[in-house]
Amino acid sequence: MTSPAGFDDRYEDPDQLRDQVRRLLRYRATIVLGVLLGLVGGLLLVLLRGGHYTSTSEVLVRSRTDPFNTFGVSVDNQVSMSTERQIALSANVAARAAKAVGQRSRADALLTDLRVTNPKDTQVLRFEYSTGDPKRAARVTNAFARAYLADRQDRSKAMVTRMTAGLDRQISALSKRVNAMKSDGSSAGTAGMQQQIGILQKRASDIRAYDTSGGDIVRRAEPANRPSGPGPGWLIGLGLIGGLILGVVFAWLRSALEPRARSVGEVEGALHAPVLGILPEPGPDGALLEVGRADGSRVEAYRALAFRLRRGDGRTAAGTLMIVAPKGTQGAEAVAVNLAAALAECGDDVLLVDATAQPPGLSARLPLSDGDSAQADLPEGGVVVDAGTAGRFTLRTDSGRTTGDDRAAAPMTACAVADTDAARPAIFLVPPLLEHADGLALARRVDGVLVVGGLHDVRRDDLKRVRELIGCSGGHVVGAALHNGTRPGVLRRVLDSDWVRRATGRHPSTAPSAPAGPVVAQPAAPAQDDTLSASR
Repeated sequence: MTSPAGFDDRYEDPDQLRDQVRRLLRYRATIVLGVLLGLVGGLLLVLLRGGHYTSTSEVLVRSRTDPFNTFGVSVDNQVSMSTERQIALSANVAARAAKAVGQRSRADALLTDLRVTNPKDTQVLRFEYSTGDPKRAARVTNAFARAYLADRQDRSKAMVTRMTAGLDRQISALSKRVNAMKSDGSSAGTAGMQQQIGILQKRASDIRAYDTSGGDIVRRAEPANRPSGPGPGWLIGLGLIGGLILGVVFAWLRSALEPRARSVGEVEGALHAPVLGILPEPGPDGALLEVGRADGSRVEAYRALAFRLRRGDGRTAAGTLMIVAPKGTQGAEAVAVNLAAALAECGDDVLLVDATAQPPGLSARLPLSDGDSAQADLPEGGVVVDAGTAGRFTLRTDSGRTTGDDRAAAPMTACAVADTDAARPAIFLVPPLLEHADGLALARRVDGVLVVGGLHDVRRDDLKRVRELIGCSGGHVVGAALHNGTRPGVLRRVLDSDWVRRATGRHPSTAPSAPAGPVVAQPAAPAQDDTLSASR
C-alpha cells in the first residue's frame, strides 16, 4: 500500500537499482569510514612496498659432464634446474652472499627478499632481490649470483678431487705390482699393466683439465631507475577503490540487518496501512499545544493530518479515533492534542480522552479555558482547553487507572466511548500498546487506530506486532503519523540504550515534555481518500 499523498516518492521509484543506491546512501558514515580505511591501507602499502626497487641478474648454468657416465645421456638432461634453484636458495649460498656484502649475521634476512626463478625450457637461473635502496638491491643480487657460481665451482672441484684420488690409488697399486714383478725377474703381464696405468693416468689428466666454473653471468644487476610494482599513486588509488567497495558492503549489511524503519515504505509494509502525515518533531522546549497558538511547519503538518482524517466531501469526520504509539507516549501526546485543536479549528466539537494516566496529566500541561456557561455540559472529569485562534475542545482524563495500578483502563474508556455523541468526533490517547495492553479493549470500539512513531526510531517488528494485536482485537489501523526527525548520534543511542539504563540505574523518563529532536520541515499535500470513518 502506498502513501495517499506520496510522502516518500524517493523510495517508490520502480527502478530497483536506484532504490538500492538510496538505501546504501542512508549509511554515508559507514561508506566514508570504509574509504578512510582504504586510504590508510594504501598509505601503508606505499610505506611498506611502494618504495622498493628490484634488481635482476641471470646466470647460465653450464652442464657438468660426468667423465665416467656420459654414454646415452644428452647434455641437456645432465642439469636439473629444479635442484640448482634449491641450491641457489640454500643457506650456504646465502652465507657466501652475506659475507660478500658485509652482512654475515643477516644471511636469513637476505633470503627473505630474494626470488630465484627458472624461465621455462632454459638453463638460466634468474636472481631478483628487492629492497628500498636501488644500489643495494643490485649489489646483493650480483653477490648471490657470484655466490651461487662459487658454490657450484667448489662442488665441481670437490668431485674432481674425489675422482682423481681414486684413480691415483689405482695407478699406485698397479705401479707397485709392476715393480714387484720386475724385482722377481718376471716380466710376463707387465706390459698389460703398464698399458692400463697409462689409461688411468690419461683419465686423471682429463678430469683435472675439466672446467669447474659451472656457469656464466649473462646479465649483471644494475640499480633500478624506478620502483618495482605500482607506484604510490596507484597504491593510494587502489586503496581508495578497495575502501569504497568495503564501505558499500558494510553499508549493505547494515541496511539488510537494520531493525528500525528507515523509510515510509517500510512503515507502510509493516502496518499494511498508509502514512497519513510526516510531522516534524517539536523542539526540546516547545509547547505541547501549538495549533492555534503558534505558526510554523509543525502546525501546518498537524492541520494537514486533520484534513486527511476528515471525510472526502469536506464534512466533519463523525467517529472515534484511538491514537497509540508502540513504545513511548510523548509523540502520541503531541499528535493527539494538536489533532484535536486542528479539528476544533474546522468547527468540530472535539472530545479528547486521556487514558494514559501518567501524572501530570494533559490537563496540567494545557491552557484551560476560564469558567463559563459552556462548562455546564462537560462530562465528568472534563475540562475545556483553550486552543487560541483554533477555538476550544474538551479534555477528559480517564481516571480508571492510577500510576502503579495494573488494572485495565477498559471500563472507564468504554464508558467514554458509550457517552460519546455519534456526531461528535472523539480522540482517545492510550498508553503504548506494546507496554500496556489497555488499548486492545478500546481498539475494537473505535472507528480507527492511528499509530504514531518516528522514522529511524520505531522498529519494524514493533509495528508488525501492533498491527497483529489490533487486528486480533477486531480493530482497524487507519494509518500512521511519523515524526521525521534525524536519528541521534552513536553516543546518544548508546547512552539511551536499555542496558546502559539498567547498568546506571536510570529509567525512561515519564516527564511531560515533548520529545527532543531537530526540527525538519516536511511539506505535506492534502489527500481526499483516507477517512476516519473507515469500517472496523
